[in-house]
Amino acid sequence: MTRTDPLPAPTGAAAPIANFSQCHVGIIGHLDALGELPALLVPAQRAHALAADMLKFFDAVILEHHAEEERELFPAVLQSAAAGAELTHVQTMVERLTTEHRQIEAWWSRIKPQLKPIAKGHDTALDTVAVEQLVKEYHAHAAFEEAEFLPLAQDILGRNKNHMAALGMSLHMRHVKPTVGYI
Repeated sequence: MTRTDPLPAPTGAAAPIANFSQCHVGIIGHLDALGELPALLVPAQRAHALAADMLKFFDAVILEHHAEEERELFPAVLQSAAAGAELTHVQTMVERLTTEHRQIEAWWSRIKPQLKPIAKGHDTALDTVAVEQLVKEYHAHAAFEEAEFLPLAQDILGRNKNHMAALGMSLHMRHVKPTVGYI
């Protein structure tokens, strides 16, 4: 059994021994805290890796996804929608989705500078409200797009196989890496 409680504080000749005992209590307390360090490093390392990943991912994937929808998908659906109520409905949806893109990107702009030092392992403040809002708004955005807009886009573009093929070709060409050289 290890003794961690200090000896009673005697007076007189035993006082120096009690001082040593008091020191052990402080030392044990600090060493117990040190023992917690390995478990604390795991979440810290995860935070660094997650911040670094998001810095790459958001700009390369999410911003490009928004741009691709606005450059390719939305115009194709607008162009193929039937005049009247359907076109008006599509215009309203596209306006909503585009506005949501800008809001999500605004939240990203608030937290991106804060993620850079975190990715490098530095302590910094993080706007948790902006993080929560970005995540919440993107979930709602994706749910609306998946449940409402994309099925409608499928119906509209699916009426004319040439419209769907043109969208497919446009997306394909945008993602093909150009080759250098001659055959």
